Amino acid sequence: MLGSLHLHLLRSDTRHQGSEELSSLIHLDMEDSSDKKAPKLPIPGRRNILITSALPYVNNVPHLGNIIGCVLSADVFARYCRLRGYNTIYMCGTDEYGTATETKAMEENCSPKEICDKYHAIHREVYKWFGISFDEFGRTSTPQQTEVCQAIFHKLMENSWLTENTMQQLYCDTCQRFLADRLVEGTCPTLDCNYESARGDQCEKCGKLLNPTELKDPKCKVCRNTPRIRDTDHLFLELPLLREKLEEYINTTSVVGSWSQNAIQATNAWLKEGLKPRCITRDLKWGVPVPHEKYNDKVFYVWFDAPIGYISITACYTPEWEKWWKNPENVELYQFMGKDNVPFHTVMFPSTLLGTGERWTMMKTISVTEYLNYEAGKFSKSKGIGVFGNDAKDTKIPPEVWRYYLLTNRPEVSDTLFTWVDLQAKLNSELLNNLGNFVNRVLSFVAKPEGAGYGSTVPEATNAQSHPLTIDFGEKVGKLVDQYLDAMEKVKLKQGLKIAMSISSEGNAYLQESQFWKLYKEDPSSCSIVLKTSVGVVYLLACLLEPFMPSFSEEVVRQLNLPPGMTLSFCDEKGETDKAKRPWEFLPSGHRIGKPEPLFKEMKDEDVESFRVRFAGSQADRIVKAEADANKVAEQLKKTKIAGNAKKQQSKPTGNTKAKAAETDISISKLDIRVGLIKKVQKHPDADSLYVEEIDVGEESPRTVVSGLVKYIPLEEMQDRKVCVLCNLKPVTMRGIKSHAMVLAASNDDHTKVELVDPPSSAVPGERVTFPGYSGEPDGILSAKSKVWEKVQVDLQTNGELVACYKDVPFTTSAGVCKVSSIANGAIR
Repeated sequence: MLGSLHLHLLRSDTRHQGSEELSSLIHLDMEDSSDKKAPKLPIPGRRNILITSALPYVNNVPHLGNIIGCVLSADVFARYCRLRGYNTIYMCGTDEYGTATETKAMEENCSPKEICDKYHAIHREVYKWFGISFDEFGRTSTPQQTEVCQAIFHKLMENSWLTENTMQQLYCDTCQRFLADRLVEGTCPTLDCNYESARGDQCEKCGKLLNPTELKDPKCKVCRNTPRIRDTDHLFLELPLLREKLEEYINTTSVVGSWSQNAIQATNAWLKEGLKPRCITRDLKWGVPVPHEKYNDKVFYVWFDAPIGYISITACYTPEWEKWWKNPENVELYQFMGKDNVPFHTVMFPSTLLGTGERWTMMKTISVTEYLNYEAGKFSKSKGIGVFGNDAKDTKIPPEVWRYYLLTNRPEVSDTLFTWVDLQAKLNSELLNNLGNFVNRVLSFVAKPEGAGYGSTVPEATNAQSHPLTIDFGEKVGKLVDQYLDAMEKVKLKQGLKIAMSISSEGNAYLQESQFWKLYKEDPSSCSIVLKTSVGVVYLLACLLEPFMPSFSEEVVRQLNLPPGMTLSFCDEKGETDKAKRPWEFLPSGHRIGKPEPLFKEMKDEDVESFRVRFAGSQADRIVKAEADANKVAEQLKKTKIAGNAKKQQSKPTGNTKAKAAETDISISKLDIRVGLIKKVQKHPDADSLYVEEIDVGEESPRTVVSGLVKYIPLEEMQDRKVCVLCNLKPVTMRGIKSHAMVLAASNDDHTKVELVDPPSSAVPGERVTFPGYSGEPDGILSAKSKVWEKVQVDLQTNGELVACYKDVPFTTSAGVCKVSSIANGAIR
């Protein structure tokens, strides 16, 4: 159930009409108005949420797969928790120790510290652009990391969970050093894998954790020579001895915390294989020093110290960090990561904490993503393949669009695929035509001057509770908000986003069904109810979507002319009733809205092609190509002689330029195709092969349409059916009855089979069918002379998945794409 929708105003601002009513809805949260820089601590009696995301490794720029896999997903949940009024902190930072940093430093001919400084700043800037709301974004190369890590080590030693052992390790005679795991590459020994670029610690292909000596045909990554095996002493964490404590924790918490299925599977696979002592020291210089006289020339293994980074970063945030990390009764720990990090967080890190014997705040819930793949293959930091954080910024595509696309495509149960065409489709159909259309349509009508709208003033909604259509709409919205909260509490982020977006779809349907443009003159009271309710839903959407698209929500709040810090809060303890069922109550009558502006910009086909070419291959390939192109242009400029009479030499446009331009402008956007609902149908009185239909296309009265479908579709299947209707053909008389539109249908090659093009069942009559990538207003009546319909029709067809398309772009509505029943690759006319 929706506990409450409680408005919080983070700064006072009463420059609005209807301020008395508005102020009665708004409460100043004195707790939040205190010093923002003061670190938050757990509050007795409140729900205290500690969130971490896997610490991104500092030796490279994060790509989109990294971003959705940890920091963005955790950010959405952190923002949601704040929306609920939970006392929440979100900790993250760069993982800076280990072999990969040393290797990168060698590549760039600098020190590991310089590498960390460089890439920490890059990571921070990327996440800032994406709007990630860390309470602290730290790093693991701090004194606090050394202090906490060594303290945990001492506890493990005291409790006899560490053992010494001699192990065989690869030694490179050329480099004169023991080779850490990541300084070795070879062929994976796992049966049926045989990946030739497996690292010494893990195979990227099959995911199996490895020891370097297990690799077949190992090579030193620095000099590419074959290393030899030598004995070296190390310290081990005795996982087998901790197994009973670990399994008790896993069995209890995985149920209580509703661990994602992929996390449970990965954990059980480790347990089933049998726990082995795990080496926690390495022969390196860059890391946390081992505080033991025998091992003072070694450092801790990065997978031992990296999860401790969550604790040390919190220690950088507040010296009272133990109130978060040693408070299991009052703090819930949620952790976000990609699937390759699971065993370290469900086996290694819990075992480490359990071994200390102290009362640590253990992970309650783990949210794991599979892989996001890029176009035809995998994102790869090492190979530079895919779209990286700095690339996303350079595309000029706004951060809210990137966030939306990554979150709708979040690989929660299986790998998903990033494609530019899919990004275009989701932007144009879901953000632009659904969400953006609803918000802009509502606010633009309210902003119209008196006589055409409401002069930017939210109208009264007298007796809204007696308006059947609005009551029904409110019930739908209330149920969807309940579902949204349920999904988000279970960390089903993609589902939560989908539910929030469906409120926008319901809003569009509500507007269409109400026909508010008619009500404005025919029933002003009902129109006011519809518009005040719709403005409330605009505000509600801004709040529900804030965790997913904060910059979108900020802009909507600005257009609503509300104070910047004003958000909804779903706080159970506030005791408010579920106001979502009465959205007309959200904003007071008399409140003046701001200036409505478009929220999203269409992505065109040429943009998609440009991005696909631009981001083809690896980053290294792209740099080489860019340099080559620049050199080519420079050479051409050197050779070019600019003649003084260049203007005279320009060719004059030929007489038919306008005609050619008009011809290239002909596209599907000139057609007015709408969703229609057949209200009545009968056979033509003077033609056995024709139906006469009365079709609702969102106008004041239904259109009469004559269709030659009798021998293909039974009369009973035509009744009350939604269809796609071409509305701007010139009316034509057929056997004495004038037809004012055309119903679109697909046929097979020999025209023996004909099927109607079906919009989604929830599509709204009158909604225009759009084609992502094609913009513009339709012609009034299509010119017979220019033969627009004839030229466009040749590119209308169904594809192999039965989707109706124009040049492979689907017929699109806010409720989804239009399809046929069974005719694949058929012509549409």
